[in-house]
Amino acid sequence: MPKMMILQTSLQAAMNARIIGSGSETMVLAHGFGGDQSVWDKILPYLTQHYQVVVFDWTFSGAVKDPNLFDPLKYSSYDAFASDLIALMDELDLKSSVFVGHSMSGVIGCIASIKRPELFNRLILVGASPRYINIDDYEGGFEEEAIDNILSNIESDYENWTSSFARLVVDNKDPQSVENFAKCLKRMNHEFAVPLSKTVFRSDERDILEKVTTPCTIVQTTNDIVVPDSVAYYMQKKIKGKSTVEIVKTDGHFPQLTAHLEFLDVLGGVLGFEI
Repeated sequence: MPKMMILQTSLQAAMNARIIGSGSETMVLAHGFGGDQSVWDKILPYLTQHYQVVVFDWTFSGAVKDPNLFDPLKYSSYDAFASDLIALMDELDLKSSVFVGHSMSGVIGCIASIKRPELFNRLILVGASPRYINIDDYEGGFEEEAIDNILSNIESDYENWTSSFARLVVDNKDPQSVENFAKCLKRMNHEFAVPLSKTVFRSDERDILEKVTTPCTIVQTTNDIVVPDSVAYYMQKKIKGKSTVEIVKTDGHFPQLTAHLEFLDVLGGVLGFEI
C-alpha cells in the first residue's frame, strides 16, 4: 500500500471520524477550540434524519488518543487544519458537502473551500471570526492586552482558566453545558492549549474572505462575548460568495448547546428541512 494511503487511513481513525445517518447529502460538523465532537450531541439525532453526518475530533482534542498527532509548529496556522480536513474528506470520498464549522473551524472551512471548492456546497459558520483583536476600523472584540492576559492565564493556571472560560463562553443558564465544555477543555493537553490558543487568538485571516466563493451562512448569537455582531456582518460584507447572517436568540458562543432547537430551526430554514 502506498505511503500516502496509510497516512490517510490512519488520519480517519486517529481523528475518531464517524459517519452517522443515511441521507443522500453529507454534512460535516467541525468543533472549535478546546472541544470535541460531543459538542454536537444535542443536534445529531435531528440532523441524521436528513443527512449523512460526519463528526470528528481535531488532533488537539483530549478525545484523540495519540498525543503525537498534534505538532504545535505544524499547527501554528489554520492551513494545516484545512489540509487535515481536506485529507479526511478525500478519504471518506465526500464531495459537495454542507460544512458546519464552529468558532475556529469556521475559518478553517473557509480556507479549505478556497483550496478545494468542489468539496463544499455550503459553509455554515457558527461564531466564526477571522480576527479577535481590534485594529484600526476593525472591531474583533478584544484589545491586544486582553488577549495577552488570556494567554498568560492559560499558561500559568490552565485548570482554573478552563472553568472560568467555560462559564464565560457558554450560557450560564445551562449549567450542564458549561460543565460539559469545561470537561472538554480539561481533557485537552495543557501543552497543546498554549500554542493552540496563540494560533487562534492571534490569527488574522481577514484577507481570505474575499476568496471564498462557496455560499455561506454566518450564524451569530444575540450576545457572544467572544465574537461581537460586528464580526458577523464584516464577514458577510467581505466574503465573495453569497452570504447571509442568521441570529440565534441565546447568550454565549455555543448555540448548538444552549439553544439547540433554535439553532436547528436556523439550519432547517437555510437548508430546507424541518425538525
